[in-house]
Amino acid sequence: MKIYYIKYPKKSIIIIIAIIIIAIILLSLLVNRAITTFNVNDPIYKGDTNDKKIAFACNVAWGNEYIPKMLNIFKENNIKITFFFEGQWAEKNPDIVKKIATDGHEIASHGYTHVKYTQWSKDKYAEDIKKSGDILEKICGVKPKLFAPPYGDFNDDVVKTAEGLDYKVILWSLDTIDWSNPGINNIIDRVVKKAHNGAIVLMHPTKGTVEALPTMIKELKEKGYVITNISDILK
Repeated sequence: MKIYYIKYPKKSIIIIIAIIIIAIILLSLLVNRAITTFNVNDPIYKGDTNDKKIAFACNVAWGNEYIPKMLNIFKENNIKITFFFEGQWAEKNPDIVKKIATDGHEIASHGYTHVKYTQWSKDKYAEDIKKSGDILEKICGVKPKLFAPPYGDFNDDVVKTAEGLDYKVILWSLDTIDWSNPGINNIIDRVVKKAHNGAIVLMHPTKGTVEALPTMIKELKEKGYVITNISDILK
């Protein structure tokens, strides 16, 4: 029985070894990157995707004329949502904040000053977050657990700082862009057509949102969604 040996040129062997080494290095980098990304302090954009629930998040930093109508709509539909209050606004409108809390809605923080925190020092925005929480706790008797950075502006330090103050940092997965007056139908379509389990819907107390809410709620319910607050979808 003859045994045959295949002889590879030395140059080919070197190339093969080099390819294997490069592949191992690239794989290691990808794994490390995945682990790093997982461990980075990221905000929460949506909740549990296994439940057919959608959370409404209303950021309040200006105006109050549309809030009573908004509250009536939620009450008529037995819906409790999450309101994120700017501290300065809450200071000027404590009775409205109390009313919203009494109605059973979740009270959350939007910072004291509506500015981009990434343009501030860490000490300055840490104090801003703390001040807002203290004001809301004084008004409602309970310290908020959720924080939405103004303008949705953040970096790792902003998130870590807020988490260090015992907040969960919240953003959104669906945006009504109601602040730009896009029209009632556009507000409805942006939410209903893109609805998904665990979605967080960003809105503000605007005329357009108040007018869009009844239809939006009706169509989401027809699709089988339960509309609730943010803490409920994070369980």
